[in-house]
Amino acid sequence: MRAAPVWLKPGVDFGPLAVFLLAYVSKGLVAATAALMAATLVALVLSYAYTRKVALMPLVTAIIVGVFGGLTLWLQDDTYIKMKPTIIYGLFAAFVGGGLVLDKPVLKAVLGEAFALDSTGWRRLSLRFMLFFIAMALGNEVVRRVASVDIWVLWKVPGSIVLTLVFMLSQMPLINRHRLPESGMPEA
Repeated sequence: MRAAPVWLKPGVDFGPLAVFLLAYVSKGLVAATAALMAATLVALVLSYAYTRKVALMPLVTAIIVGVFGGLTLWLQDDTYIKMKPTIIYGLFAAFVGGGLVLDKPVLKAVLGEAFALDSTGWRRLSLRFMLFFIAMALGNEVVRRVASVDIWVLWKVPGSIVLTLVFMLSQMPLINRHRLPESGMPEA
């Protein structure tokens, strides 16, 4: 198996969103929905071609994009594609929250290669991620219900990406406090 190129993960994570935004600007929401569905499928195929596996979160996202994008195209109703982020964030919150309840830090499985934290750190980071995902789901619901389609698209791309980046950066003090010394990462 060949090594995955450096562009693969950001391409899989952000490529479909970039395609969605470009299609929306030039062709509108229905065309952007079809483009998102196609780009998500291409991203999964590329990921599998290079790594011979498909990560759980991109797969779940692709299924939800397929279902809600399909409903949007079939019924010509943008409500469904605008609900997709709420459902994804809600599922992520439930997944992380379930890990907390079961004392199984699911974030460790997802982020464990990037950060080696003590158990308290994983619990606190998991709680914060769960609350962040709940806030993002609620935020999407508010924006999709009260704002124009243009505003909702800006909320989705780049708004939610920027908010996620700011959230991640705000977690660095917690990560640094709970980082395990043997992780090989420099202390802050």
